[in-house]
Amino acid sequence: MSEEIDAVTLEIMRNQFESVAEEMGQVLVTSAYSPNIKERRDCSTALFDADGRLVAQAEHIPVHLGAMPEAVDAVLDRDPEPGDVFVLNDPFEGGTHLPDVTMVSPVAPDGEVLGYAVSRAHHADVGGMAPGSMPAGAREIFQEGLRLPPTRLVAGGDPVDDVMNLLLANVRNPSERRADLRAQIAANDRAEERVGDLVADHGEERVLAAFDAVMDYSRERVTSELRELPGGEFAARDVLEGDGVTDDDVPIEATVTVDGDTLTVDFAGTADQVAGNVNAPLAVAKSAVYFVVRCVTDPEIPPNAGCYAPIDVRVPEGSLLNPNPPAAVVGGNVETSQRVTDVTFEALAEAAPERVPARGQGTMNNLIIGSSGADSFAYYETIGGGDGGRPSGDGMDGVHVGMTNTLNTPVEALEAEYPLSVEEYGLRPGSGGDGRYRGGLGMVRSVTVETDATVSLLTERRRHAPPGAAGGEDGAVGRNLVDGEAVPAKTTREVAAGTTVRVETPGGGGWGDPAERDEEVRAADREDGKVEE
Repeated sequence: MSEEIDAVTLEIMRNQFESVAEEMGQVLVTSAYSPNIKERRDCSTALFDADGRLVAQAEHIPVHLGAMPEAVDAVLDRDPEPGDVFVLNDPFEGGTHLPDVTMVSPVAPDGEVLGYAVSRAHHADVGGMAPGSMPAGAREIFQEGLRLPPTRLVAGGDPVDDVMNLLLANVRNPSERRADLRAQIAANDRAEERVGDLVADHGEERVLAAFDAVMDYSRERVTSELRELPGGEFAARDVLEGDGVTDDDVPIEATVTVDGDTLTVDFAGTADQVAGNVNAPLAVAKSAVYFVVRCVTDPEIPPNAGCYAPIDVRVPEGSLLNPNPPAAVVGGNVETSQRVTDVTFEALAEAAPERVPARGQGTMNNLIIGSSGADSFAYYETIGGGDGGRPSGDGMDGVHVGMTNTLNTPVEALEAEYPLSVEEYGLRPGSGGDGRYRGGLGMVRSVTVETDATVSLLTERRRHAPPGAAGGEDGAVGRNLVDGEAVPAKTTREVAAGTTVRVETPGGGGWGDPAERDEEVRAADREDGKVEE
């Protein structure tokens, strides 16, 4: 019988568990070499128990974190031992898309496995047909990069050099990849140190009892919140703007059923898997749903396996959100996840309109520029845009929304690390939808490439605007331009030195009747440049 944990001790230990995950993230960010991790912080860290249940996570990337349990389950099937570190990125065995490389290692401070440390980071290149490993026209996963099922990178404390050498032989910038992989290993090592400290302070039995207790607490909080929602079925539909092979709209449909203290999201009616790369592994669809439910219930509830226990996600096999290999998936993690978020929010807006904002930009605006050869480089960035207006206030300007939670790359870091020059970087006036509460502004990022390179863009909301809510107007659609020429939402092309790539990101939808916006606030909008004269 496990030890009883009183409320005060539980709160202390919950914060200590979350501190373990946060410190892992700090180690990863400060140790990494690539700007994508050290500047943009495109990485996530978490602590799991010995059964593979999420105990605590750092507040990093939603699409990373919700999918991590699948990675731990895949490693558990390989009989991990103390001192091991497994590396994986295979979307069909615990990963999300190939650039997101995951490390899973047993936490065994005294020789007995008490849990697992997990770090996931987006690596700027993992091979494949295009620099940056995010080709817009990929038709199968083999074109997207090196595919790693769960594999020991460290075995019993000893590095497996053959595995590291194999991995590095298949990427364009091996020295940077080696450094970032070592940073992930260091982050996982830190988790074992800190859990060892907690065992020394509290005793093993109390630590393990607290693992269970924090999950029970979160489950009770979520079920209590779900009981407050009106019961019934609530449906929504939206589309993706092509799959990178064709420009045909790809539908996503969701039916949310609230039944007492449980919530089911069924994606029957969603398109079958497609030829292009916007297919999303089931774990990514689950991540998007978990994120939305946390937002609509209480975001302050500690995120762990208990939060997700009352949520059932159903997706037909062979569909866009549960594809069969060798489907291409690199865009599914970044773009399809955003649309899953949108349709789930829209469905729940019918049940809880006072808790759901208008749609944000609904895209990560993925920009990838790189080259192969002796001077190879790989720049990757997601670019912020407009957040949707809310029932209580305006949407935020120039932020990452939905399933991403990264920073924009500072101009100084970008120009120092890559043969790129930033021509323009700022907010996009007039792009937020009007309403009682305006949608946030999109952004402009204009970059000149100083060498021959390959440019890839994976974007959305270039044809279909982010919808307003409760009478609010839609946000502005985004635009992609190469030397002034508009290009499709998803494209990969070779460019010559001196080419300028300009990305104009979408604004957020407005919330509420525009006629209800205060006139003094409208005057401030004009003064602040939110509205074009």
